Amino acid sequence: MNGEHKLMPIHRSRKAVVYLRQSSEAQVRHHKESQRMQYALADAARRLGFSNVEVIDCDLGSSASLGAKKRSGFERLLALVALGEVGLVLSRELSRLARTDKDWCNLFELCQLFDTRIGDAETIYDVTSMDDQLVLGIKGTLSVVELKILQARMIQGMENKARRGQLYRMLPPGYVLDGAGQIVKDPNLRVQHAIGLVFERYNECWSVRLTFKSLWEEGVELPVNKPQGGRTAVVFRRPKLSFVGGVLRNPFYAGAYVYGRRPGELVVKEGVVRKRQGYVRAPEKARVFLREHHEGYISWEAFEENQRRMQRNHVRGQGDVAIGAIRAGRGLLQGLLRCQRCGRKLHVRYWGRKGTSARYLCSGSFQVGGRYCEGFGSTAVDRRFEEEILSVVSPLGVQASLRAAELSATRGAGALEAIAQHVTQLEYETARAREQYEAVDARNRLVAAELERRWNEKLEDLARARRALEEKGRSEAQLSKEERERLLEMGGRFREQWSDVSFPVEMKKKIIRSLVEEIVVAQEPPGTLRFYVHWKGGTHTTLEMAKVSPAEAVKTPDETVEIIRKMAERHGDGQIAAVLNRLGRRTGRGNRWDLYRVRAARHRYGIDGARKDNPDQSEVLSMAAAARHCGVSNTAISRLVDAGLLAKRQVVPGAPWEIQRADLMSDPVRRALERLKRTGKLVLEGASGGQGDLFKQTQGDNNAR
Repeated sequence: MNGEHKLMPIHRSRKAVVYLRQSSEAQVRHHKESQRMQYALADAARRLGFSNVEVIDCDLGSSASLGAKKRSGFERLLALVALGEVGLVLSRELSRLARTDKDWCNLFELCQLFDTRIGDAETIYDVTSMDDQLVLGIKGTLSVVELKILQARMIQGMENKARRGQLYRMLPPGYVLDGAGQIVKDPNLRVQHAIGLVFERYNECWSVRLTFKSLWEEGVELPVNKPQGGRTAVVFRRPKLSFVGGVLRNPFYAGAYVYGRRPGELVVKEGVVRKRQGYVRAPEKARVFLREHHEGYISWEAFEENQRRMQRNHVRGQGDVAIGAIRAGRGLLQGLLRCQRCGRKLHVRYWGRKGTSARYLCSGSFQVGGRYCEGFGSTAVDRRFEEEILSVVSPLGVQASLRAAELSATRGAGALEAIAQHVTQLEYETARAREQYEAVDARNRLVAAELERRWNEKLEDLARARRALEEKGRSEAQLSKEERERLLEMGGRFREQWSDVSFPVEMKKKIIRSLVEEIVVAQEPPGTLRFYVHWKGGTHTTLEMAKVSPAEAVKTPDETVEIIRKMAERHGDGQIAAVLNRLGRRTGRGNRWDLYRVRAARHRYGIDGARKDNPDQSEVLSMAAAARHCGVSNTAISRLVDAGLLAKRQVVPGAPWEIQRADLMSDPVRRALERLKRTGKLVLEGASGGQGDLFKQTQGDNNAR
């Protein structure tokens, strides 16, 4: 090695450090000869007279370019030199030590200060010598320039190939290269069907997570790329959420070729230059975008619609633009409302004891100490928009039913076909395993036993897949004629079905989003809400309604309050609740009445309760009090009323009777009651026919009276 005379005994008394580096993991795996040549420098250091040799190889697979991550091996090398423990630094090429001026100058200065020699595979350099400094400076500069030249050449070559649409690092599952080097769909029909099923299911679910959940619950397997034996093979696995999202966001499945969609960039973080990948650009803004490059699984228009839908669902990422995924909350217009005053989206806030009362709010300047820009309850607004939607959708109910019948017939067809194709694949693999077992010499038991085990495993897998296919086939039975007719009948009663409590809120929201693009709301004039509805297709309409306060939204109907007011003079809260429930009345929140709700309603509307006086001493008596006053049964009083001899009054139908005490003292009533007490028979003056024995008659007491 040239320059051995530059090594002095003081240098040999220290250790020699051999530094190894390769730029990428691929080089570490495949460029083994380069590693051997670098490791061989340790033997060269011993031949130079160094007894203590340390090999630093922890930077294998680490780049030394600008912005690369820290090299722990290079930092250890600098530390050893700075401690004065190193007499010689050896590297196969000086470019292995550094690819930037900063790293090179740092090492160069430390070696000068601590009298450390630097060597490569051919020469040893004395950094204190002017000539060697000049040579090392030139080699360091060439190392930096060489990297830039190589990078520029590689990038130019890659971009030129990408502009032709021929640069493929790895094709996504569902595509392969044919014999002519053209991209075509995978000839495996199972692969094609599985990829197509992902897009079909997303069109039904409108959510990446729900799509993944649906495929997972149905046991559908999806194709993924997996390295096997130095090459990439397609294998089928249960779906993952990240894989489903990647398929739906990949423009390659829409027939487009995209290159440079996420370019790298250099940033300064904490005073250190770092390399990072930028944000993912839209396909059209990538460095190379070829729209109709190959056959797609979906059209480009369908891909764009899917991206818009996912963007609206991604609330955290897109903020004001997002609508949010469909959820089970009661706010039907969630994500569709926008404030005209400040332009922000209105969000839904849930209130109440159960947390189910929805209210639409525009945050305005509330987050910075201000006030809400706009806010109103959802009950009245949603009801108004439901009427508007029903007026549009109801005439199309029968057509929707026909479409629903078609979807119901094909809903499980995709998953069923995927399982059937899995069975077909396993039948082929089982037959192949059997052929391999039968082809082996039976006397070679070591091989025959292993092939028999593989054949048995395939038979078990095939049996499980067939059972799954049978179960899926039974669960996906076709609609019967009666079910189809019932579905069509329901389409003609769409308004009735919409109002049914079992109609899912998620389905209502999906219907509304299919029709409405956005709703701009303004309070003009004050107390009046004006909605500018932007329908799908470009049509705009305006709706107005009075703003309902939270108290008015759950207000007890006026007719119900009037009944409580009239009955509260003489009847208790329990009796009032029973009458209201008998009449089918409900509270403002839609609940049944009870003692406590009647009491709360009286307090709210300032209605006094019944006096605690003895009801038998009142001038107005109930039927029971009238019977006690006269010393007869309730039936006798009832028959007197039915015969028209005794007058009675009711606040509302079904309320207790009210009988005036003075009416009980009238001559016809008094004579009938006296005869009843004397003879046991109630004879009604002016009534036709004889009267039977009162005590043999039914003693049913009509409590409703």
